[in-house]
Amino acid sequence: MSSPQIRKLPDDVYRALAKRAEREGRSLAQQAIAELRQLPLVQARDRRRRVLERVRRRSPRSADLFDPIDLICEDRDACSISCSMRQRPGSFC
Repeated sequence: MSSPQIRKLPDDVYRALAKRAEREGRSLAQQAIAELRQLPLVQARDRRRRVLERVRRRSPRSADLFDPIDLICEDRDACSISCSMRQRPGSFC
């Protein structure tokens, strides 16, 4: 098993890692390994979040484009005064 060494580790990073290690009841090395093992999960979560944000920016929400009640009325060919589903002002039914 490899044993990498980290030189010139900033004091604040060391203190934060040491605090988490103490809280978890682990050695500094064990805590570093535990956190390094989490990186792929964190990266995958961040990647999914970025992709979803790009999708949201590119495409308008379908709820903003179509009113479901209007679509139901059209599908039922009842988009007239007899359509009792719609009670809001500005209705097409």
